[in-house]
Order: sequence, then C-alpha cells, then structure tokens
Amino acid sequence: MKNKNMISELLKTVNGGVYRILFLVITVTVAENLNAQSVDVVVRDNGVERQESIDLPKSMTYPIDSLLNDWKAKTYLQLGKDCNTSEENPYFSDSIYVDRLSRIPSVMEMPYNDVVRKFIDMYASRLREQVSFMLSASNFYIPIFEEALDAYNLPLELKYLPVIESALNPSAVSRAGASGLWQFMIGTGKIYGLEVNSLVDERRDPIKATWAAARYLKDLYEIYQDWNLVIAAYNCGPGNINKAIRRSGGKNDYWSIYNLLPKETRGYVPAFIAANYLMTYYCDHNICPMETDIPANTDTVQVTKALHFEQIADICGISMEQIKSLNPQYRKNIIPGNIKPYTLRLPYNQVSTFIDSQDTIYKHRAEELFSDRKIVEVKNEPATVRKSTPRGTATYHKIRSGETLSTIAERYNVRISDLRKWNNIRNNRITAGKRLKIYK
Repeated sequence: MKNKNMISELLKTVNGGVYRILFLVITVTVAENLNAQSVDVVVRDNGVERQESIDLPKSMTYPIDSLLNDWKAKTYLQLGKDCNTSEENPYFSDSIYVDRLSRIPSVMEMPYNDVVRKFIDMYASRLREQVSFMLSASNFYIPIFEEALDAYNLPLELKYLPVIESALNPSAVSRAGASGLWQFMIGTGKIYGLEVNSLVDERRDPIKATWAAARYLKDLYEIYQDWNLVIAAYNCGPGNINKAIRRSGGKNDYWSIYNLLPKETRGYVPAFIAANYLMTYYCDHNICPMETDIPANTDTVQVTKALHFEQIADICGISMEQIKSLNPQYRKNIIPGNIKPYTLRLPYNQVSTFIDSQDTIYKHRAEELFSDRKIVEVKNEPATVRKSTPRGTATYHKIRSGETLSTIAERYNVRISDLRKWNNIRNNRITAGKRLKIYK
C-alpha cells in the first residue's frame, strides 16, 4: 500500500474535463490490526501540524463472522467455487481514482483526497471479505432502498449509506444505541414514525426504516442544500453540524468544517465516497461477490390478536430463525396484535397456510405462551389480631414516675391503642399515681 504525504495538484484534467481535487493536506497511517477502531492522521492546517485519530464508522469494525451470522446470509450467501476473489489488491495511481470517481453517475459530489484514498484502501485490502459480503447482501436490500429514494426524488447513490451505517447488517446496534440497517436512534426514529417499545422496534424493519430514512434525508437536504453535509448530519446529528458551521464563521462546505466535526464524522463522508467507489469498481480490485440465491417471494398478513412466533412455527412448519429474520422488528418473538393490527411477513407459500389455519394458530399453546394475567385478586391471609374488646378480668396498674404507655403496654403484652381505649385516654399523656385498667 503506497501512501503519499499530500496531494500536490489541485486540478487534474480527466477526459478533456477538469475534475476538482480538494486541498486537504493529511497524512494517513492505517493500523494493521484487524480490530482497529480508528485511523491515525497528521493534519496540516495553515502551516500548523498536529496528530489526531479519526474514528472508523462502526460498520468498518464488524468481523465477517458476525455479518454472516444472520439467517438470511447463512441461507442465501456462499462463496462461489468459481469466484475470482484473490488476496492481491492492485495498486492504482491517484489519477485512476479521480477518473473512476468522476465516471460514477452521481449528483452528489464525490471528490478525491488522501483521506478518501485510505478508506478505499481499507475496503479493498483488510475489509475485502466484508465487501464481498455486502455486494451479495445488497441483492436483498438495494431494491428496497432504491424504491424509497426514487419516490422522494433523492440521489440513488444514497443506497450505499447503510453500507457505512450497518455494513448491511439488519441486526446492527451501535455503542450509542442506534439500531437497524439505517442506524436510527430511538428519538429520531419516533419522529419519523418508527414505533419503538419493549415488544416492537421498527428501526429493524428494513422497509419501514428505509422509508423513514428517505424522509429524514429529504428534510436534512432542505436545511443544508449540500449532500455531503446531509450525510454528515445523518451521522452525528444536525446539532453538531450547526455548531461546526458557526465555529467556522458560517462556512457550509463539509471539507471546510472538516476539522471542527466529531472524530467519526470526519471519516464518514470519505468512507461513503469509498463505499460508492468499491461497490462500483470491485472487479478492478479482484473482489468477487459471494454467490447469492435469491430468497423466495414473501408476502404479509395482518395479525389482530396476540401471536407468538412459536405458534406460527409449530403450525405453519417454518423455523423460528426464518420467522425472526423476516420479522426483525419484533423484539421478544411476540406480535402484540391484541393492541392494534400488526404486519407479519411470511414466505409466499406459507401465507395461505396461515390464513386457512388462523384460529388454530391463535389457540395453539396460547395459555402456555401468554401467561400474563389481566386481573389479579388480592387474597386476605389470616393473621393473629388482638381483640380490642375487654376480655377476662380487669387488672389495675398504678402508674409510677417515669413510666409511659409504651413501657406499660410492653410489660402486660397489650397494645397501646387498647390501653387508651380501656381508660378513655385520647393521647399518650399519663400521670404518676393514677391507675390504668388492663384486661388480660
């Protein structure tokens, strides 16, 4: 891997046109540890040099084993026998990268600089298997992404944003609690209509989360009118972008406020550009997609009663793992259809089975799987209670100096309240020399 200390040319001529290279002078040293969480950089800004680390997007730290652990991946992806993926990653000059990026049909600006180059190198070298996985997993999700983006008239290049967010892992959860392919935080998800509670988390629903993400991206663009700032805001939140813009004196260009952004966001846009590059030019880097068997068609049915995945599995003959994979939004394997109608996704061939056997499915093991009690009766337990009514023969006690109702009650093993009642005492005041009536 060959690194240059700076990009010396600000303008390069590509195919008779001028393609802009941003002047950001950064030397990048990439840790070789596969578990590295950051990229060490030396930044030269106005003649001042400093060292810092840029946090890698979380998706770049997922090991390949965790990505392949999803049921859909295990079932439909495999490394083909005739795949041409090799360990060799060819070296290309800066001008080749500039040329290739300029050829991606995009309305989003995808400039080139040393930071972008290092993210391309990471994807093309130590993350080669992850790229192979994502190329194949994209067959499951890209059509969903493209439909929503097109409906909102958004750049289709944004379909690779979940590559940076989650590595196309629908079960991904970040350190901060973001979840799903699009890594929504709970608050933002709820603003855009995603239900999140103890039983349901629609951030993990690929379809609903995608449409919510499209609405969110459209709203961000109406604010910033710059796609690099939009995806930066998607990563760290509009508050951090607005603060960086204010600190920069009002500059509204991502690369102009680069040094004022959170560490991970500094690598976010370069990683997005690199992802678009690798998902387009993977063949040139000897990367081969894993073979994909397209999953069978699925369809949805409405669930109007409480339903457990085990009831579906037992009657419809579908594995629990498959039901979970098709319905990742249900956290506890329970669809709370008794609260409101919810959607259940099933393989197309099993939809008719479910419809024909609904009554049987709902009743099957219902008492075992749904043990929550609607009403609980509070039972009175028998207890030994001293009667306050006089019983037996009265005993008289002459009050001595220093005695209290408490000490007298303890001596005769009676209650203070009984002493007051037997002797018509309204408070705890007693006088030495007087007598108290006590029933034993």
